[in-house]
Amino acid sequence: MAGNGISNAGNLTCKLKVLKEKIENELDGVMKFWLENSHDASHGGFHNCLDKNGQVYDTTKYGWLQGRQVWMYCKLYNTTQKYHTEEILAAARKGGDFLQTYFKRPEDNKCYFATTCDGKPIKMQRTIFCECFYIMAMTGLYQATNESKYKDEAISVLSSVLHWIHVDDTSLGRPKLTGSPPVNKMSIPMMVICVLNEVCDDKEMASQYEGELQWAVNEILKHVQRNGTVILENVDVNGHEIPGCEGRLINPGHAIEAGWFLLNHARACGDDDLKRTAIEKFIELPFAIGWDFENSGLYYFLDADGFSPTQLEWNMKLWWPHCEALIAFLMAYKETKCLKHFESFCKVIQYTWTHFKDDESQEWFGYLNEKGEITHRFKGGPFKGCFHVPRALFMCSKMIDEIITLNCQV
Repeated sequence: MAGNGISNAGNLTCKLKVLKEKIENELDGVMKFWLENSHDASHGGFHNCLDKNGQVYDTTKYGWLQGRQVWMYCKLYNTTQKYHTEEILAAARKGGDFLQTYFKRPEDNKCYFATTCDGKPIKMQRTIFCECFYIMAMTGLYQATNESKYKDEAISVLSSVLHWIHVDDTSLGRPKLTGSPPVNKMSIPMMVICVLNEVCDDKEMASQYEGELQWAVNEILKHVQRNGTVILENVDVNGHEIPGCEGRLINPGHAIEAGWFLLNHARACGDDDLKRTAIEKFIELPFAIGWDFENSGLYYFLDADGFSPTQLEWNMKLWWPHCEALIAFLMAYKETKCLKHFESFCKVIQYTWTHFKDDESQEWFGYLNEKGEITHRFKGGPFKGCFHVPRALFMCSKMIDEIITLNCQV
């Protein structure tokens, strides 16, 4: 490694060890927050809407967040000695039971977006996302318990999701309107990669879904537009730009998350061209476009032609894009040993420590204004739960361990 300062292998290793300890302490605090405050002892599942200090302010339960929390518990249980406990596994099982009993509609495998505290349905989304997080939860439980009932659940719902994507989506309830042609939304193939990366951890399943993974990669790559100068959130089904503000929409955090999904996949299959594309187009480029150089932080939405985005929250700074950037840049550094990626990681983690982290209690705030001031004091809400923050902290800790080991071998 050339240069000096943190580019020196010894200095960098010391810095990484300090970072690892801080990240692991933060993960412990975040998990303590959810373990102590979110479990519903009366009805099962998890309370999702938690105020600054963990008080439940709304007992509505959300399918995305129930599935994500089960998955997170299972991931920690399956991979980390500290969290390989009966308490974690029992909580994951109870969450999975609540999902199966109340969130999944058995006649068609659709999952409710929201239920009452005791499981009465409130809302159904016309998307595949609740189902995808259900699949991840069941896959995690199968990996934790080796009980085939969870694998069967995951495969059953996955089959429905793939049918809705490729064959017939009428059961999702979206009407076909002549003024609204089909659109390739990047979120769909991203979710396919995310889910299949979990399902295909089972080597017996990997070959079965190889074609689906390649389809998802190809669909995501269609979002590289304007001669490689921008990642657009929505394109047409042939990979061409669509008119209007929907077609010009940039979501920097989403593109960066797609970047580390692609990089992780490229590493697994040894595709060097895809590695470069993932890093240069989906990680570096959206970060350069999306970073607020005046106030710091990543913008939520931008317009590719510089118009004001129509989303009222466009200039807010949200927790999850910064979590994705932490994972992406550390993964890019681990893969390339290019110092600029580690410097970008440090830039993002400094912003998260000083803006999202709550020094008075555990977990992170989720929503900031353009200047980085907290706008919502809750730690858990309809879209923020036990997922992005602990996933980022967990993955970064693991990658730092791997980087330190590699440095020691040099």
